[in-house]
This record gives sequence, structure tokens and C-alpha cells, in this order.
Amino acid sequence: MHGVIVKLISNDYTVLADHKYYVCKARGKFRNMNVSPVVGDEVIIDNENKIILEVLPRRNELIRPPVANVDQGIIITSLKHPNFDSNLLDKLLAIIEWNNIKPIIIFTKVDLVDISLYQKVIDYYKSIGYMVYLNNEIEEIQKIFKNKVSVFAGQSGAGKSTLLNNLNKDLNIKTAEISLALNRGRHTTRHVELLNVSEGLVADTPGFSAVEFIGMKSSDIRDNFTEFNKYRNDCKYRDCMHDKEDGCKVKEMVKSGVILKSRYENYLNFIHKG
Repeated sequence: MHGVIVKLISNDYTVLADHKYYVCKARGKFRNMNVSPVVGDEVIIDNENKIILEVLPRRNELIRPPVANVDQGIIITSLKHPNFDSNLLDKLLAIIEWNNIKPIIIFTKVDLVDISLYQKVIDYYKSIGYMVYLNNEIEEIQKIFKNKVSVFAGQSGAGKSTLLNNLNKDLNIKTAEISLALNRGRHTTRHVELLNVSEGLVADTPGFSAVEFIGMKSSDIRDNFTEFNKYRNDCKYRDCMHDKEDGCKVKEMVKSGVILKSRYENYLNFIHKG
């Protein structure tokens, strides 16, 4: 029987197959094959004996958090408590793009700020091709999940669990207060699990705020700043890193205000620190 792993706790794999849930064990041979099933894996199971027989090839895979076959990455970005973090937003965008996953940005805590102060930033991300929503646009947000496997990512305390609860009242996911001293929330999600949300599956993922550029070279980071690619052929040097080179069109666009300055500064930080 064909199914998808929707939860992993210890060595128990919950598989959704034919609209039913089966708690399965993995075959011992997977260890010898160096195969570790993860949430999101499409699998073949023996539903009578509750055993995963085969892990099907993955379309993509995230290492942290461990989840496979993701269609879209929903980046939850708080504007207040915790404060807006453009560095983390741009890092997540680059990593999600590199993994061939569609990024979608949702700005949260919009009721706690003067939204006009952030309008330029919001409009910029829209202008370079990203789908962008405010967390109070619930009806519009619900439409993006149908028949998709999505990953929720972002700052701890940014409102991921609250948004999920608003999208599906039956979830009742535990939320926690923000630590004002640290300007971040306490982690309330302890394992990766695919949840039913608006006719799709959503991974509520712990620890994504500590994400790093695993496996990415500086050129990979450059290539996944999507608006830079528009000007790449106009740079003096064919393989321009848009850093210290002269005749760089990207730097020119930053100076003229066409490219958001914070995006470029974050990019430089990423390629020098990794």
C-alpha cells in the first residue's frame, strides 16, 4: 500500500495511506542501506504487519528539519515580539529556493505595529516575485495549502502555531509566551509532524530558526537571491559575486535603490560568514 509518513516519534512512523493512519516500523535492512525514512517520505507499507517496505525516491529533502517532498516553504516573519529579522528571512528564502521549494512569506503580529512603516519592505518582496501575505488575511492564506505539502519556518515565537490554530480550529496546538529578555518565543513544537490544514499537509517544524547554509557554496547563495540574477549579464565579470568587483550592476542597483539595501547587506554577511 502506498502512503506518506506524517509523523515520526522515536522509531514509530505514522503513515497516512488510503485515508487511514498506520503506525509502522521501518525494515531493518534500511539501516544497512543507509536509508533513514523521514516525515514527508512516500513509502510502500505492509499495512497488516505495520512495516515500511520501501522508501520511494525523494523530490527534495531538508536536513534541518528532516522532511522530504516539500512543495512550498511558508516563512512566518514576525514584525513585533519578536522584532522583524530581515537576516533570517533572507537566509530562509535562499535556502528554500536552493532546495527547489517554493517560498511564501507571511508577516505576523501586524496588529502590533504601524504597518505603513513596513510597507516598503513588504512591497519589495512582492515586487521580486514572492507571494506575500499578512497574517490577518486568513481566507487568502487558506487557499495556498490545497493539495500541497508545506513547511512552516521562521523565528521561534513568530506565531506559527497560532496561525495554524486559526487555519484549523481542530488542531489546538500549544503556544507559549514570548521571552522579552531574549526577544524570542519558547519552542512548543517537539517533533516534525504533517498536519491537515485547508486540504493540504503542513509540517510544523521545531528548530528552524537555527537554520544554516548546509551544503551551499557562496555562489549558491548568490544564485538564490532571485533579483540579483536579473542583472547578472550586465556585470563586468561573468562570474561576478557582487562584492568587491568593479563594474558590478547589482551594486549599482543597490545604490540607486532598486535593490533593497538590507537584502544586499544580508547577502554580503552570508557569503563572508557562510
